[in-house]
Amino acid sequence: METPPRLKARGLHKAYNVPVLVDFDFDLAPGEVHALVGSNGAGKSTFARIISGLTPANAGELRLDGQPYAPTHKREATGAGVVMVMQELNIIPTLTVAENLGFEDLPSRWGFIDRSRLRDQAEVALRSIGLDDIDPDQPAGELGVGQQQLVEIAAGLQRDCRVLILDEPTAALTHAETEELFVRVRELQERGVSIIYVSHRMDEIQRICDRVTVLRDGRHIATHNARQLDIDNLIAEMAGHAVDLTPRDRSNLEAAPLALEIRGVHAGTAVQDVSLTVHEGEIVGLAGLVGAGRTELLRAIYGADPRDAGEIIVRGQPQNPTQPREAVAAGIGMVPEDRKADGLLLPQSIAHNVALAAHDQFARHGWLDDVRAEGKIRETTAAMAMKYDDLAQPVAELSGGNQQKAVIARWLLRETPVLLLDEPTRGVDAAAKDSIHRLLAELARQGKAILMVSSELPELMANCDRILVMSVGRLTGEFTPGTWSEEKITAAAFEGHRT
Repeated sequence: METPPRLKARGLHKAYNVPVLVDFDFDLAPGEVHALVGSNGAGKSTFARIISGLTPANAGELRLDGQPYAPTHKREATGAGVVMVMQELNIIPTLTVAENLGFEDLPSRWGFIDRSRLRDQAEVALRSIGLDDIDPDQPAGELGVGQQQLVEIAAGLQRDCRVLILDEPTAALTHAETEELFVRVRELQERGVSIIYVSHRMDEIQRICDRVTVLRDGRHIATHNARQLDIDNLIAEMAGHAVDLTPRDRSNLEAAPLALEIRGVHAGTAVQDVSLTVHEGEIVGLAGLVGAGRTELLRAIYGADPRDAGEIIVRGQPQNPTQPREAVAAGIGMVPEDRKADGLLLPQSIAHNVALAAHDQFARHGWLDDVRAEGKIRETTAAMAMKYDDLAQPVAELSGGNQQKAVIARWLLRETPVLLLDEPTRGVDAAAKDSIHRLLAELARQGKAILMVSSELPELMANCDRILVMSVGRLTGEFTPGTWSEEKITAAAFEGHRT
């Protein structure tokens, strides 16, 4: 008798104002790691929320190990062995690790928490996920992001877990933490746990997954063997069109005027004597290990962090901003690493977020001229191919890629000549990443000077005219397309750690 799929979905449908999941079919085998990929808004998270009991489907059928399955809330799904670990962690930092692990079912004795039993349960759960060295009585907020992620997985595995859903599990992890997660995924797979792996990182998918299912506009587009992926074809399936991989013309950049010049900048211990230049129309990448000082350098240029020494020159004029408003007035815009925490006012409208840096251009007597601003905002967002229903809708409702475009649009509306981009494609899907890359190339063609931090070397090598490498707060290498390689850049990134 043929073994039924661990999870089977047929004809799932979900709509809010518009359909977000349409007649969706999906099979997950026992012990399989199955990737879900697609543009932000393609329906991946909606499907994950339906099977984890967070959102009801409007129509369709689910079966778990051959039996009808229709969870109406998270506890019911967890009881059936379906656990979801979201990208936005649910760890309560002020509680101990043990309290977080047992939060949904705290052991008690005569109405009081049984601390001894809680600790014993926590030790077993931590051991199951390879976290034997963590003290269960330690506040969870003291753990690194990677360890917090594994604690969430351990919490879900305390019960009989049959399906584990991991939503962008490595988005905030270091390389070492990612490797540790992959070891645990393999162990879970060997125990027969089926895993749905939602990710935008193609290298991870090829390495850790067995099959890949592509969604677009809420529909099943294709399912592939992960070991036989054609990445260009996969991106085209997600985007709905072929991706243009033609490199842009990088000639004559050295003859272009200097847009940004940094001389001898020091900022605490994170940035030590950094000097660099960016020409008009040039994209310069900043590579380096976590903690190398890349983000701190951008923040010091932008005036978000204090500088101890050094000069900042924009278009030949000394500026030396001590706060962001001075940087903006000088012609410098910044897209921060964490767009939700530092770049956007999530409850506010798209229009308000895009116009945030240009109020002085569209204000009359201290009030924003909505009519005058709206026309320019529509023109700017259309040029960036932003997708939204209405400029009045909260920016929180946009996909990750469109949220990132909203932050960039802010500086285009102000016509800022210098852009500082910190991990501009983090947390966006492959199709949105390609769209942002093409946007950056177009901005460079228009003469914008771009200084971009990215932890993905292939991204820097595909988009930059030069790559500068930082190590322990200092520049340790400079490479151009004819001289760079991942090996050379990596060696330069470790240079400061040799002594």
